[in-house]
Amino acid sequence: MIILFDGICNLCNGFVNFIIDRDSDAVFRFASLQSDFGQKIVSQNTALLKNTDSVILITNDGLLTKSDAAIEILSQLKGFRWCRILKIFPLGLRNYFYDLIARNRYRWFGKRDSCRIPTPDLVSRFL
Repeated sequence: MIILFDGICNLCNGFVNFIIDRDSDAVFRFASLQSDFGQKIVSQNTALLKNTDSVILITNDGLLTKSDAAIEILSQLKGFRWCRILKIFPLGLRNYFYDLIARNRYRWFGKRDSCRIPTPDLVSRFL
């Protein structure tokens, strides 16, 4: 599975670090939305991704966005499988809170001047 994330967002980079620290089986690979790969995916899926600019999950079954992506990512991590229960809440409600955080993420958490550069031991996990 591939996670596309906002490479200049401190919250998004923190989420990537959180995943890396708990993804002992290296299930996930990563690419910033600003990368060539990320831009290609976005341009090929403009209708689906027109209101999404934070986290996107690419699975064998397609793309997941917003709260669906976050819940699926968390539920793949050991100790967080319980997160699937969050799907009992209506999608509109989940995405309302997701969008609230996404809209304010730079103001609340700040942003970087450039995208994250992976360390040598993690470079193979980034596209």
